[in-house]
Amino acid sequence: METVTVSPKFQVVIPRALRESLRIRPGQKVQMILYKNRIELIPLQSMKRARGFLKGIDTTIERETDRL
Repeated sequence: METVTVSPKFQVVIPRALRESLRIRPGQKVQMILYKNRIELIPLQSMKRARGFLKGIDTTIERETDRL
């Protein structure tokens, strides 16, 4: 767990270990979500990079009647 300090301009620096682990690059967009009294950062990926990430998913599941 890393601790960061909020600057007077309400800015924080993402620690190097986390940036490298998540492959966050300068200029990359990150989505911020308030979840159960905490802030979560989700790195956004380009559509080109996300393409095919669901390859092989089982689509034969039984669906609810209102979802057909």
